[in-house]
Amino acid sequence: MTVTQAPIRIGLIGAGYIADWHADALAATPGVQVTAVCDPRESAAKALAAQHGATIFTDVDDLIASGMCDAAHILTPPNIHESIATQCLSGGLHVLVEKPVAESSAATRRIAEAAEQAGRFFAPGHNFLGLPSYTRMKAAMQAGDYGRIHTAEVTWALPLAPLRSGPFNLWLLRQPQNLILELGPHLVAFAHDLFGPIQITHAEATHPVMLPGDDPRPQGFRVLARAGHVNLLFRITMVETVDDRSVTLRGSSARARLDFAGDTLTVERENASDLIVNPLRRQLDLAAQRMGNGLRNAWTQSKSLNTQNPYGLSFRGMDAAVYGAMAQGKQDPRFSAASAVAVMDTIDAIIDALPAQAKQVAAPAVKTRAPKPTAMVIGGTGFIGRALTRRLVAQGHDVRVVSRGRSGPFPDLPDNVETVPVDLYDLDALTASMQGIQQVYNLARSLESTWSDALIHDVGVATRIGVAAEKASVTRLVYTGTIASYDMSDPGVTITEDTPFPADMTDRNMYARSKAECERQLLKLHTERGLPLVIARPGIVVGPGGPLQHWGIGRWHGAGAVRIWGHGRNTLPFVLNDDVADGLIAMGSAEGVEGQSFNLIGDPMMSARDYFDAIHAELGARIRVSTGNLNAFYASDAVKYLLKKHALRRKGVVRPSLADWKSRAHFSPFDNARPKSVLGWQPEPDRARFIDRAITQANLFGF
Repeated sequence: MTVTQAPIRIGLIGAGYIADWHADALAATPGVQVTAVCDPRESAAKALAAQHGATIFTDVDDLIASGMCDAAHILTPPNIHESIATQCLSGGLHVLVEKPVAESSAATRRIAEAAEQAGRFFAPGHNFLGLPSYTRMKAAMQAGDYGRIHTAEVTWALPLAPLRSGPFNLWLLRQPQNLILELGPHLVAFAHDLFGPIQITHAEATHPVMLPGDDPRPQGFRVLARAGHVNLLFRITMVETVDDRSVTLRGSSARARLDFAGDTLTVERENASDLIVNPLRRQLDLAAQRMGNGLRNAWTQSKSLNTQNPYGLSFRGMDAAVYGAMAQGKQDPRFSAASAVAVMDTIDAIIDALPAQAKQVAAPAVKTRAPKPTAMVIGGTGFIGRALTRRLVAQGHDVRVVSRGRSGPFPDLPDNVETVPVDLYDLDALTASMQGIQQVYNLARSLESTWSDALIHDVGVATRIGVAAEKASVTRLVYTGTIASYDMSDPGVTITEDTPFPADMTDRNMYARSKAECERQLLKLHTERGLPLVIARPGIVVGPGGPLQHWGIGRWHGAGAVRIWGHGRNTLPFVLNDDVADGLIAMGSAEGVEGQSFNLIGDPMMSARDYFDAIHAELGARIRVSTGNLNAFYASDAVKYLLKKHALRRKGVVRPSLADWKSRAHFSPFDNARPKSVLGWQPEPDRARFIDRAITQANLFGF
């Protein structure tokens, strides 16, 4: 007689980006079931719960009291990990806590003590230890295949865009040490699992960048350490660089390199051939290994229809280890409370070893009065929103910035800017937040993958903001749409504000379609109820604070290679960020423009190829530029569409048309006469000054 064990029921606490990875991995893990999703934002919890047939909660106490879960994954910001983890443990739940498990080793110990007192398991979310290639590396090292290890190098070299382009109100950027807390556990977990206790001997920070308010943050760390007889080097690099996330073991018999971002392992060994054949055999051996890694990964991706990428596999490996052991009343040492404490002890030691100046934050500006805002910016922490807010202050306005939190990228403007958290799904809260406001600038956007989600999270939010603006009697609502809603596939058609969007938007990409529907609903409010609406459609926005890897220009493959949309010789609708801000302000105050739209496109300056040539000339960096065949993109997209719809059975999948793909190349030129004549708008006309702002001063690479 076979006894079937009941599945371990899992609740996800926190429904942000990382929760999708946890949920998908758990769905593929035998013996477990996602039964609940908890997030104070009900809309976020609902979206994730719907995918897994889970129950929605907005309060952790309610989730615990429901009795629906045996364990919880804590996926919230790290500063509240400890309180939620101890709350769940005392409520009888096992916990897996996403890294960093806490903000200090002392807090980690308190979680471990709470787990011991409750008789429950506490596992750290060191997911990369679950990678198949890492398991092979560790087993080979322990078997002596690499000889005696004398040095190990663990590297995390991956651009971290928020350091240069925001959003700046993330927990990650609040303190310099948060960068170590966020990324360090990945590196230290490898070293601790391989070699045991670690002693830090030196730590330094490099490549500082200034956050708003002249608040420095390092973009790199270099740490020297020892574990027994093994010398360790930890390197973290967050500037624009080639992706290198690796563990390299140097032994007496071999050098092994694990690419944990790509789930590949290569081992370089000596051979006994003579001096001529020896190097040939070595390179052929490495080539064979790399070919094997490539074929293995290609096969894994193909048979899983791209659902088992290396990052996803790491979560699957972690979950299989954690819950496979838990089902037997045991705990995998890699994912134990002892491991969590040891890793955080090392992280604390790294932070302690850093020079004092590397851990300093700028003193906050002294507040002398309470702001009296007459302008509101929704989406004020984003690229355009930051420039707009600062431009408004420079022109004498106080500004209310709507954000998810109470902090924002304006620490140097406490007298002029207040940042307030407002639920964009709460009409009454929105209306109340607009009291006394004259101009509302809505720059919010939501990138959704299905039309039903777009109607809720983008169109619904934009319409609700419009209704709130009407109820609060604001004098002007400026909504930021996008030129992506136009059909820009025909070089013979010049686009003006009188150019209509396609009558049928169902075959357009979700962003273009959703933004067009937002405009339609808001214009309906203007026509039927007198909403004082003006619509802005910025072009390809560049300038200080903007990203190097701008997807309006092409499809990026790291910082060093881009596949541009189309041939790249047509002039693109570039516009400087500061110029967009000036245009938005003019739209907020100009008389007689209600119901009108304005394409904020700079004067014709350069093509995509010109842009990358200018980067090379100004910054000395040659980016590898490849032509993007739009017909090939369209055909490839058709195959993906069929697989998603029929093989993976995903609902709401859309296949963009060929015209949509061609529109990404911005083949159609723009006429920017209307904002110039009606608003008095003056975008930068000089090519040299444009390049200086868009490239030279933009800190595109972070150094």
